[in-house]
Amino acid sequence: MTTPEKTSHAYLAVIVVTYVIIGALYAALTPLWQVPDEPAHYNYIRSLAEGRGFPVIEPGDYDQAYLGRLTTEKFPPELPVTGLEYEDHQPPLYYLLATPLYLLFGDTVLPLRLLSVSFGAGILIMAFGSIRAIFPSSPELALMTVALIAFIPQHVAMSAGVNNDALAELLAGATLWALVVYIKGSGTRPWLQGVLLGLVLLTKTTVYAMLAVALLAVLIRRRLQGRTWVWAVEQVAWVYVPALLIAMPWLIRNACIYGWNDPLALARHNAVVEGQPRSAEWLARYGWNGLLINMARTTFQSFWGQFGWMGVVLPQRHYLLLALFTILVSLGFMNWLRTCSGLSQTQRGSLVLLLALFTLTLLEFIGYNLTFVQHQGRYLYPALVPIGLAAALGIDNLSRLLPERLRHPAVMLLFTGLAVFDLYCLFKFIVPFLRR
Repeated sequence: MTTPEKTSHAYLAVIVVTYVIIGALYAALTPLWQVPDEPAHYNYIRSLAEGRGFPVIEPGDYDQAYLGRLTTEKFPPELPVTGLEYEDHQPPLYYLLATPLYLLFGDTVLPLRLLSVSFGAGILIMAFGSIRAIFPSSPELALMTVALIAFIPQHVAMSAGVNNDALAELLAGATLWALVVYIKGSGTRPWLQGVLLGLVLLTKTTVYAMLAVALLAVLIRRRLQGRTWVWAVEQVAWVYVPALLIAMPWLIRNACIYGWNDPLALARHNAVVEGQPRSAEWLARYGWNGLLINMARTTFQSFWGQFGWMGVVLPQRHYLLLALFTILVSLGFMNWLRTCSGLSQTQRGSLVLLLALFTLTLLEFIGYNLTFVQHQGRYLYPALVPIGLAAALGIDNLSRLLPERLRHPAVMLLFTGLAVFDLYCLFKFIVPFLRR
């Protein structure tokens, strides 16, 4: 007889395989360079593969007018993308992993895109492990969380491009899983979390929130187990010392190039990307109401699907249906919050970690938009595990309104529909609107 554990793993395998198939289709059929910032990430890899070493972001690496022409004309082959190098400030891990593929397959983009798809599959496994560790007796919550992450069309599109997003989310997910297990008092050692955090530091600044989440995990475990502050300090050292040792060579290198006050090269990046729309300019032009309304609308739309370089917008009826789905799921989640009284202290501590990750990611998104107009929902993807769990709890709560025999088929139909929607977006909008 099949055990519940085997059944949940079988469902997980189906979700992951389906995601990989859809992701591979996105990777193969999305026209060249029609994933945001893809040429700049590709040029970083090319620099390493051609033996020119780690690139340095410099004035001239970003040309707003030329980039606008490229996107408007759909990247014609006679217009080179070699000058787009505004991602040269990024940490090196993704590019080091991608370079062997470039050397093996030449300048072909598809193998690099498929590498991102493989990282995306890893994200799903990390999300499943995290939620199963929090709710071991409710595998359906982990499966629904994974299915939502797997089939958000915009997330599939971004995870099928040449960029460091998927690897960053994968490492953040692995760190989160390790921290959840750590809070339970079993399994992982703090030095392992430190190693994962070191890799996070070498991947992308959008997931640096995990540094604070790791500190919070130590504080939560100290409280749950009644440990001393001396113990907590030792644990923090075991977490942060390995992380800093791993990241230190890169940070020192950056400090020597960009200045000791800019070890992440963010100030240099902000100075280089001249011409990128600034929030202060939009505020002066549209006022607070116009700015906030545009921010809310565009962020929501691009969280679900606004493809290419934000130029392919779905019909409004699609966003209205997605908004209705979001509202219903949110109401279900709020009802779960009102009635969730049987959680253990360990579960509550783990959920605090997820809440912290979501809050810090949201604050980082808002902070970025205080300087630049970047109303892109993809910047919330580092928090997809807490977002997905909230949605899963909401869906589970709403499904209880149905007769018991209909709950499972209804949930399966919902996520099957979302997977079909991915294919619909690819063949109805991405391919026809972005190809030359």
